[in-house]
Amino acid sequence: VRQRRQRRGPGGGRALLAALLLLLLCVWCRAAAERLRYAIPEELGRGSLVGPLARDLGLSADELPARKLRLSEEKQYFTVNEENGNLYVNERLDREEMCGASVRCSVSFEVLVHNPLNIFHVEVGIEDVNDNSPVFSKAVLDLEIGEWTVPGARFPLEMARDADAGSNSMLTYTLTSNPSFSLSMQEKPGGSKLPELVLERMLDRERQSSFELVLMAVDGGDPARSGTVQVRINVTDANDNPPVFSKNLYQARVSENLPLGSVVLQIRATDADAGSNGRVSYSFGSVLEPVRELFTIDSESGEVRTAGALDFEGQSEYIFGVEARDGGGLTSHCEVQIDITDENDNAPEITILSLSSPVPEDTPVGTVVAVLKVRDRDSGENGEVSCSLSGEAPLSIVASSGGSYKVVTSGALDREQASEQRVTVVARDRGRPALWSSRELVLEVSDVNDNAPVFEEAAYSAYVAENNAAGALVLRVQARDADAGANGRVSYWLAGGSAGAAGAAPLVSVEARSGALYAQRSLDYEQCREFTVAVRAQDGGSPARSSTATVRVFVLDRNDNAPRVLWPAAAAAAAGEVVAVDADAGRNAWLSYELVQASEPALFRVGLHSGEVRTARAVGERDAAKQRLVAVVKDHGQPALSATATLHVVLAESLQEALPELSERPAGAEAAAAAAELQFYLVLALALLSALLVLSVALAVLARLRRA
Repeated sequence: VRQRRQRRGPGGGRALLAALLLLLLCVWCRAAAERLRYAIPEELGRGSLVGPLARDLGLSADELPARKLRLSEEKQYFTVNEENGNLYVNERLDREEMCGASVRCSVSFEVLVHNPLNIFHVEVGIEDVNDNSPVFSKAVLDLEIGEWTVPGARFPLEMARDADAGSNSMLTYTLTSNPSFSLSMQEKPGGSKLPELVLERMLDRERQSSFELVLMAVDGGDPARSGTVQVRINVTDANDNPPVFSKNLYQARVSENLPLGSVVLQIRATDADAGSNGRVSYSFGSVLEPVRELFTIDSESGEVRTAGALDFEGQSEYIFGVEARDGGGLTSHCEVQIDITDENDNAPEITILSLSSPVPEDTPVGTVVAVLKVRDRDSGENGEVSCSLSGEAPLSIVASSGGSYKVVTSGALDREQASEQRVTVVARDRGRPALWSSRELVLEVSDVNDNAPVFEEAAYSAYVAENNAAGALVLRVQARDADAGANGRVSYWLAGGSAGAAGAAPLVSVEARSGALYAQRSLDYEQCREFTVAVRAQDGGSPARSSTATVRVFVLDRNDNAPRVLWPAAAAAAAGEVVAVDADAGRNAWLSYELVQASEPALFRVGLHSGEVRTARAVGERDAAKQRLVAVVKDHGQPALSATATLHVVLAESLQEALPELSERPAGAEAAAAAAELQFYLVLALALLSALLVLSVALAVLARLRRA
């Protein structure tokens, strides 16, 4: 706490000024295409500016809302302002927590820009600030020096540890002034210096049996930080040989995931003294706590064994000191370096940075629909990853920079065939044996109005009996649209038609939702025997799509017309045959004749189908001269309809005898006119019957053909 408060003193002001200068002068540059680099000092407060990210990506402030600039880092050390696109610190960054003793420290993440989708790689270097003081592992160092030790003898002291990096961790040492001792520095591999206590003159235990000195370690920061340790020296007798190591540096290379208790290496030191003074014991020197958690040293044999799980990805190298002490208290030190080799023990990790789902089915080939990041914590070939897609979806995967991959469309999408596309991303490293992982991508395909409605039949036929009620159902047409939602919602309309002079438009209507055709009014076979209408099916897309089907409606005859007697007319009741017509068709127009009333029933008969009145026997003298006959004409409808005709017959020997009776009937001119009228109706009736017969046969054949 005291050290933290010192930072806020006069020296702390200089540090803050330096941090601000670094912040204002942080530079960025593109390392390659789509890569940005920034540099900031550690310990910046939340909200501190890192750099103008949007501007460096070539985005203006007006584009930011549509482009949706966002970060993809797993732990949000940074945040981007949605209004100006600047990159800011989101939480305090401690370089020592993030990168440990590593010389280079940086945070890498991806920046996603949408519309169109693109990915940029950003690296923010974390520069060290001298925020850690040198620390000794012990508060007191105890040394025993024999009074017989000659001047110039050297005694290694503990090295201090500074968690900072670079010049901030370069330490220098000072020792409190004492005429019997001085401080010397021994250069070690890697550039570090080991402080050694040098005896300047002979010691006399009887005059002074102990000394207390203070060793101070000062780092190279600005302002500098320091740490101290008390050195207590006990002057002893007779142990004049310290332990001697066979090497100054012991090295070993082991693989990670080594079983606990495995021997890594063995330290060996010898002591020329005899007895307890020559008995050597081993212990760790100045080491950090993580080393003590991972390794143990046998105090008697000097074997260094694993005590915890070694992880190459956590730390690949351990360097620590070992102390050998004899029974008389003399010590010596050596250094141990253990290199951890990588094993392929980490499967690739797949992270989905962005997924554009749903995607329209008319998306062009080559459109980016997903951005992935694949990371393998192993190194070398064990960390080299290749990605592929497994599945039948029209998608492909393309490698990007920085371990990123883009999933793009490789073929046309069709929602009607597959409303979603499932594909598995498989990431496989090059280790032996290879490790792999997979991640399923589910891409929903949204509908586009690319299908017109399709009728179940191209042409429909409907049969409606005449005299139907207005609003009666004629036919129901149905069209299906393979699209979804509004694009597949079908409405029906009349698109025109033909029904001769009658016109089709007022005859039927169609319900927009169901496609049901209803009769607008009662149909009359005698006026309109068939008509056609065109029905259009239209979907709700924009723009709308449509198709047309033809509906042909046949009006079926009903027996709604009774036979009409053309001859004899009411004004000319004398005749030799009955002539009648029926406006209906088919069986409804087939007529039959019979006598229902006669003065002499046995004297006359009428032709069943011709209507001719003939004598059934010879006329006798007893027969009345005037005969009255009533004939009925019936059609073959169900129920049958009929009409009656009355005939007056005069029986005479000659025409002269009948003339007086005939004189009571219409005059000769009137009879001639009646005969002409009768002839006209007969010709008309024959023409109509012939036409009806031909039409009935044609309709029957057509109906059978359509059913077939």
